[in-house]
Amino acid sequence: MGGLSMDQSFVQAPEHRPNPTVTEATGIPLIDLSPLTSGDAAAVDALAAEVGAASREWGFFLVVGHGVPAETVARAAEAQRAFFALPAERKAAVRRREAAPLGYYESEHTKNVRDWKEVFDLVAREPPPPAAAAGGEVVFENKWPEDLPGFREALEGYMETLEELALKQLELLGRSLDLRPGRLRGFFREPTTFFRLNHYPPCPSPELALGVGRHKDPGALTILYQDDVLRRSDGEWARVKFVPGSFVINVGDTMQVWSNDRYESAEHRVSVNRDRARFSMPYFFNPATDAVVEPLEELVGDEDPPRYSAYSWGDFFRTKLSGNYKKLDVENLQIEHFRKGLRA
Repeated sequence: MGGLSMDQSFVQAPEHRPNPTVTEATGIPLIDLSPLTSGDAAAVDALAAEVGAASREWGFFLVVGHGVPAETVARAAEAQRAFFALPAERKAAVRRREAAPLGYYESEHTKNVRDWKEVFDLVAREPPPPAAAAGGEVVFENKWPEDLPGFREALEGYMETLEELALKQLELLGRSLDLRPGRLRGFFREPTTFFRLNHYPPCPSPELALGVGRHKDPGALTILYQDDVLRRSDGEWARVKFVPGSFVINVGDTMQVWSNDRYESAEHRVSVNRDRARFSMPYFFNPATDAVVEPLEELVGDEDPPRYSAYSWGDFFRTKLSGNYKKLDVENLQIEHFRKGLRA
């Protein structure tokens, strides 16, 4: 994996190291989305209520009956494995930089500790290059590896299908909050959605390192195709069992703020092991750069005032990205920094 070897940069603080034994979470909501195609308004209302309950109580849930073709998922997974099987120099040819943060990377940090993984990042829609790129602006332009047949087509098809699922899920979340139809979609006219391929190689010290350290997703929601993730439940980490044909839907920080804490972004992390490689494909559904994130006016009042100050999604996201490349002197920006009564 590009010469990666265990050193102090990967070592988690003692209180955050993986537990020798992890229990399997029970009672995780498994929601069948097929009523969305039934045309039955009452069935969709019941489905929205399920989504709302899961978002309040868990911050994530699994979905089946989502309409994403199995062959579309299989092609994307095959493309993922083909890319990470490339020689190090081939992957390095599409390596990302801080000013151009798409492509391959093997030195990402979460909570100021290096993750035991390598990644490949894409955006679902390429925005036009910023006019002031030379002046320090971030340029989001996909880097496609050469001579990898079908790679681009497989991932573009997958991202297109997941956007349809994300929009359906967004509408269900809005319906569960009694918002008018299309209320949340207005924040996604030019979404900054991005898609990631994760590869977690066998690790010589899985008792010290994590594939991804504890974190919450900053966007509106995440659609995750995965084989093994840990979630915090009642203060303890529990393993989410993989259900074939399902996706995990995470409530993100942005949805937590919009809902004024009715829904909570779930903290999660990824474990590694000595024996086998692991893979995941998260799709991060993010609002437009110019979106202002704050509790929605329909969900606040005299008895439930806004719990967060407004902030720019674009500025927030750029600041979050800066922590991926280096160890910072302070913890990276979190939505808690915008909580009322705290200084942002």
